[in-house]
Amino acid sequence: MAGHSQFKNIMHKKGRADAARAKLFGKLAREITVSAKMGMPDPAMNPRLRAAVLAARAENMPKDNIERAIKKSQGGEGENYEEIRYEGYAPGGVAVIVEALTDNRNRTASEVRSYFTRYGGSLAETGAVSFLFHRLGVVQYPAGNATPDAMLEAAIEAGADDVSSSPAGHEVITSAENLHEVARALEAKFGEPAKTGIVWRPQNSIAVDDEAGEKVLKLIESLEENDDVQNVYANFEISDTLMQKLSA
Repeated sequence: MAGHSQFKNIMHKKGRADAARAKLFGKLAREITVSAKMGMPDPAMNPRLRAAVLAARAENMPKDNIERAIKKSQGGEGENYEEIRYEGYAPGGVAVIVEALTDNRNRTASEVRSYFTRYGGSLAETGAVSFLFHRLGVVQYPAGNATPDAMLEAAIEAGADDVSSSPAGHEVITSAENLHEVARALEAKFGEPAKTGIVWRPQNSIAVDDEAGEKVLKLIESLEENDDVQNVYANFEISDTLMQKLSA
């Protein structure tokens, strides 16, 4: 979902929290509206809408905002939004996938292309880099919702592919096709998850030098600040020195 790339916390800057939150709520609302428009306006009957609502709740989006976004889908608004995936290369040969919801394909394509060009990358054809990623369903729970053994057993019974548990929480991995069924089965046992959704996960991450790493992060930040961009994924590792520099 919007603003949910693995890089968002690294790029967060002081003094911009309120503006960033408003932008995030706007993107979450757009996904809710589009999801409700594409299916039924009931989260219990619409898996994509359910995931969008869960994502909004995880970001503490007010209930009124969520309900307003659903109602908007029934009022004839949001019907012209189109889902588009862009793929390209960032400095250092880093592969980047950009997911967008737009009401103006030409505008969004032009803006996305300009970001890649500005930071030394290049936009490619759809399919150029997606083969370097796995398309996966993810269900996440806080650590306190279940023991690792209980989560593993429930996930296996639900048909999930893998489970990773740590003090930070549980992450259940499944195929994109089975996400809805797995999420429902887990929710019946452990309650509402912290997050559920379909993501692009790199098969392998590549290392780049700090100069290239900074450009990649600036590219991702610019993309995520665009109103039409919902998610950004990239297959690179941030070096320890760059991490320290960004945290300073």
